[in-house]
Amino acid sequence: ATCGHGCKYGECMGPNKCKCFPGFTGKTCNQDLNECGLKPRPCEHRCMNTHGSYKCYCLNGYMLMPDGRCASSRTCTMVNCQYGCEEVKGEVQCLCPSGGLQLGPNGRTCIDIDECSSGKALCSYNRRCVNTFGSYYCKCQLGYELKYVSGHYDCVDVNECVTNTHTCNLHAECLNTEGSFKCKCKQGYRGTGFGCA
Repeated sequence: ATCGHGCKYGECMGPNKCKCFPGFTGKTCNQDLNECGLKPRPCEHRCMNTHGSYKCYCLNGYMLMPDGRCASSRTCTMVNCQYGCEEVKGEVQCLCPSGGLQLGPNGRTCIDIDECSSGKALCSYNRRCVNTFGSYYCKCQLGYELKYVSGHYDCVDVNECVTNTHTCNLHAECLNTEGSFKCKCKQGYRGTGFGCA
C-alpha cells in the first residue's frame, strides 16, 4: 500500500487510504480530532481538547472521577478550585486540565507554562516554537514551508524568486538562499538590490 501524501498520524492501509491513530482525523491524518465536539460528549462538565487527545475537568464544587464523570464534593466547594479537584490520600488538591498549565501561587487557579522560553519545548532545528495556553506547537522557521517529501513531513526552503514573494527591485536579480533570498542589481545599475539606479 502506498499513500502519495503520506499518513502523518496514522498508517497506510491501501492506495491513498490512511487509518488514523486515535485522536487524529483527515485524509492524511494530519488534523487533530476535537473529541470535545463528539456526541456523546466524553466529559460530563467541561472538556479541553489537546493534541491527539483531550482532558476532562469539573466545575467548582465537583471532583473528577476516573471515568470522566463529576461527583459533587463539599471539600471541593470549600477549596474553590478553578478546574475542579481530586482527593489524594485524604488531601484535596486543585487540578489543571493540561500538563502545560501549572497551579498558580494561590493553589486554586491555573497559569500557563511558556514551554518556548522555559526550554521545555522540543522543536527540530528548522522549526520555531509557538506558545499556546496550556501547550505549544512547532512551526516552520520563516522562509520555510511544511511539505511532504520522500515519506515524511519536513520544513523545506521557500524559493522566493520562483514564488515571486521577494522584494527585489525591478532592475535587480533575485538569488535564492536557505530560508531567505538576496537581491543583486543588474548590469548597468547600482544599489542595494532593493533599490537600483
